[in-house]
Amino acid sequence: MPKYLIGLDEVGRGALAGPVFVSAVLIPEKLKINNKKLGKIYDSKKLNPQKRFLWYKYLVNELKIQFCVSKIYSQKIDEINISSAANLAAFKCVLKIIINKNNLNPKNYKIFLDGGLYLKSKDFQKKFFPNAKTIIGGDKKYNVIKMASIIAKIKRDKFMENLDKKYPQYFFNKHKGYGTKLHLKLIKTYGPTPIHRLTFL
Repeated sequence: MPKYLIGLDEVGRGALAGPVFVSAVLIPEKLKINNKKLGKIYDSKKLNPQKRFLWYKYLVNELKIQFCVSKIYSQKIDEINISSAANLAAFKCVLKIIINKNNLNPKNYKIFLDGGLYLKSKDFQKKFFPNAKTIIGGDKKYNVIKMASIIAKIKRDKFMENLDKKYPQYFFNKHKGYGTKLHLKLIKTYGPTPIHRLTFL
């Protein structure tokens, strides 16, 4: 029986600017999430910013869950494509979190990845991580993936808000690099920055 669950999710796959972020969360298999104040946990897309941040504080400060975040920047995304970039970040995350746990026996982990996310690649995952499963709609089914989605979203949003200080004319604090009408208008006005994904434009 596995002792731990690892959940992974990514944020920023469809953005026009900024890195793609992947978070991996490690929890004991029998961990119970019981927060009457916050209610049921959902993935980050179904939580408003305030509730998302409260969940983040609860997971990190109260439950003290172990997690890691990896990011792949725009230049690398342009070089290897977004799917390969997200999969590379997922692999780095799992490797880091297992090494930090100092428990390298793969039988001790059950790994769940959301959607089209794989550890490095589909074939690599199948060969080297037989205990890993990529699940369509996993962020609706597994709490450990929901936790990863919340952490990835909080970390990426903070990163984009910091970039807003470097490129204030782009309002990254508002659209976080996604292709909103405002963002598209600003790209036409000012041109792309070094953090824009040229293959997406």
